[in-house]
Amino acid sequence: QVQLVESGGGLVQPGGSLRLSCAASGFTLDQYAVAWFRQAPGKEREGIICSSSSAGSRSYTESVKGRFTISRDNAKNTVFLQMNSLKPEDTAVYTCAMRYFTCSSGYEDYDSWGQGTQVTVSS
Repeated sequence: QVQLVESGGGLVQPGGSLRLSCAASGFTLDQYAVAWFRQAPGKEREGIICSSSSAGSRSYTESVKGRFTISRDNAKNTVFLQMNSLKPEDTAVYTCAMRYFTCSSGYEDYDSWGQGTQVTVSS
């Protein structure tokens, strides 16, 4: 069974940092692209950043460039999202998703998704 489980969310003050984890099971992560999405209250879901199986990472959201980075630990079958300099507008449910090999900015293009983890940035 293909499964993705996110963790690491929580409450953080503006300017703080969090590292989210996406733990994969049921497939070999190094053959798949994994992306992070987020959805804030009252807003559409947006793609943030993706790690492909062979071509590195791609950023889809301009507002997170220079602040968010994606990385892999294939030995642990886990993808991470490092979030720095967090802002209140980063508050959202963050979800990871996977598809074979190649990144896409479209949530519907992915084959499996996690349940999400809440990130709240507030004083």
